[in-house]
Amino acid sequence: MSEDFMLDTDALQRRMDGAMQNLRTEFASLRTGRASGSMLEPIMVDAYGSPTPINQVGTINVPEPRMVTINVWDKSLVNKVEKAIRESGLGINPQLNGTIIMLPIPELNEERRRELTKVAGQYAESARVAIRNVRRDGMDQVKKAKADGISEDDQKFWENEVQELTNKMIAAVDAALEAKQAEIMQV
Repeated sequence: MSEDFMLDTDALQRRMDGAMQNLRTEFASLRTGRASGSMLEPIMVDAYGSPTPINQVGTINVPEPRMVTINVWDKSLVNKVEKAIRESGLGINPQLNGTIIMLPIPELNEERRRELTKVAGQYAESARVAIRNVRRDGMDQVKKAKADGISEDDQKFWENEVQELTNKMIAAVDAALEAKQAEIMQV
């Protein structure tokens, strides 16, 4: 009956890749003591009556390893951008110089580094949970096909495929976490 069952492993792979991409984005927003334009991505500025990403109101540059500058295009938005950065919780004190906002990145202390590694661990665990949810969906599809009449050998084959894909993605999450924690702890 359903001997020609084909599990869409590409769809499962795409969903797992999405979880991995989300993890990379969350890791990029973690401050490691080095300047990075991506750490400003989550910040929204109240520009022209609506929340606008900070990279759409000015040019973000990293002129030195411990400095980020934002060249705000509209003079009337400079104070709003500064306020958004102060309220973002990044722990950075913006300095104004005309339409350029300078963000000196302070050195992280040992306690803050440990806190950031814990946050990175929480982000990684969220990614693992998302990947396991995709695995569960894939296994459910295989079980449904089993009920529809695929052979036990086919069922085992597809379950192994889903599990191998999951193991590969979990290993990628663990490797990304290890690299990020090493980067955070690097003085």
